Amino acid sequence: MENMLSVAVGAAVGLIGVVFGAWFTARRQDRMWVREQKLTAGVGFNTAVVQLLDQLKGTRLGDDGPGAEELAGRMQEARSALYLLCARETVDLADALARRVWSTRPTDGREERRAEFRETLELLGRFTRRLRREIAGSEQ
Repeated sequence: MENMLSVAVGAAVGLIGVVFGAWFTARRQDRMWVREQKLTAGVGFNTAVVQLLDQLKGTRLGDDGPGAEELAGRMQEARSALYLLCARETVDLADALARRVWSTRPTDGREERRAEFRETLELLGRFTRRLRREIAGSEQ
C-alpha cells in the first residue's frame, strides 16, 4: 500500500511538472510570436515612412506619381498591426509620426520646411527607439 501511494505521488508530481512545463513553453512561444510580429510591423512602418519621406523631399504626395499610394497603404497596414500589438506610448508615437508624414510638404529649399523635415526625422528616431525598447521588453 505504501509503495502504491509513493508511486501515485511520484506520478502526480511528474504530471504536474509536465503540465507546468508545457504551460511555460507555450507562454514563451506566445511572447516570441508577439515579439516577431512587433518587429515585422515596426520594420514595415519605418520602411514605408522613410520611403514616403524620401519621395516627399521634392514633391507632394498626390503629385508624385505611382508608388506613394502603395507606400501609404503599407504604412497604414503596419500601423494597424502596431495598434493591435504595442503599448499605448508606441502607438501614440506612430500616430504622431503618421500625421507628420501626411503634413510634410516639399522643402523647396525653404529653411522652415527643412526644419519641419528635421523634426519629422527626430520623431521617427523617437518612435524607433521606443519600439526597440518595447521589443526588447517582450523577450522577458
